[in-house]
Amino acid sequence: MDISLDLAGRRVLVFGGALAARRVLARFLAAEAIVYLASVPVDGHPPERPHPQVRPVEYPHFPHGWRDLVSAVDLVVLVEVSAATERIIVDACASQRVWLSREPAASVAPLGRVTLVGGGPGDDGLLTMAAVQALRDADIVFYDKLSPHDRLDEWCPGAEHVDVGKTPGHHATPQAEIERMLVDSALAGLTVVRLKGGDPFVFGRGGEEVVACREAGVPVTVISGVTSAISVPAAAGIPVTHRDLSRVFTVLSGHAPLSENELAHLAGLGGTIVVLMGIGTLPHLTAGLARHGMRTDMPVAIVEQGFSAQQRTTKARLDTITPLAAKLGARSPAVLVIGEVVRLSEHDDAASDELLQAIASNAEH
Repeated sequence: MDISLDLAGRRVLVFGGALAARRVLARFLAAEAIVYLASVPVDGHPPERPHPQVRPVEYPHFPHGWRDLVSAVDLVVLVEVSAATERIIVDACASQRVWLSREPAASVAPLGRVTLVGGGPGDDGLLTMAAVQALRDADIVFYDKLSPHDRLDEWCPGAEHVDVGKTPGHHATPQAEIERMLVDSALAGLTVVRLKGGDPFVFGRGGEEVVACREAGVPVTVISGVTSAISVPAAAGIPVTHRDLSRVFTVLSGHAPLSENELAHLAGLGGTIVVLMGIGTLPHLTAGLARHGMRTDMPVAIVEQGFSAQQRTTKARLDTITPLAAKLGARSPAVLVIGEVVRLSEHDDAASDELLQAIASNAEH
């Protein structure tokens, strides 16, 4: 189904079991269509009870009944029918000139599954095709604030959307509780998506969620996302590697201060340093790197709110970036880049230069 079509008020007839067709039914209901479901009884049992807003209809008992049934609607959707029934419906739709569509059935297994989806750095265009498909198939989506969640109604209409509220330095829902919700939903037979910003395995705690699922016996897969460690610097015109400038780059979390041993190794490694969640520990990091031998004039950039209308890049030196960031009120989410590659940015440094001169003047006095 092309959910960009205006289906409001249109009559849609779906063939298939209520459980197998649940995602299809939810999408059409979300599109404000008038939805009917034709399910065949199995082993003498009545058809599964559909969603309260779905209107059940019976299979026709006579050949002409199929034509009468499809002629009363605007669209027929095949989800789960036998080959013989499909041929009858196809012929009936053709004779009555009614649109026909085929949709895959949702899983009817008693045990659901969990998919961790990397949502990328916030630009909808950087979602992978696999991510979009996983969202389309989801019964329930648990999403973070930094994930691209504004279009969930479009990507997975009818699915339940649960905001677990994780932002840098603020976890409204504890990690253990998130893991419990993922597992419980899958054990209830639902197809679960855990939507995260960036990549689930790059400081996204995806590994912990995979372990929790495996320990509970829940099938779990991971769809990688475009990490902000590379894409956000690129959005500011900064490559993390560049011939003759940097042939190695290191990505680290700035959530907690580094030890003296870690700072020493980092300062001596060379190349490019990319720090995620590093605004709070910026003074400790820059002072520590300088203390362990990094040049004080090493270029540094802070890229805030990457891929948003508020994206801002601030460039300075290792010894001036901390006071400049304080003056500008730099805040998360932000990516910090340290290394010669920062010089390749096309960012206009006029505002930064003006503040740097003021800071230097104040320091002299």
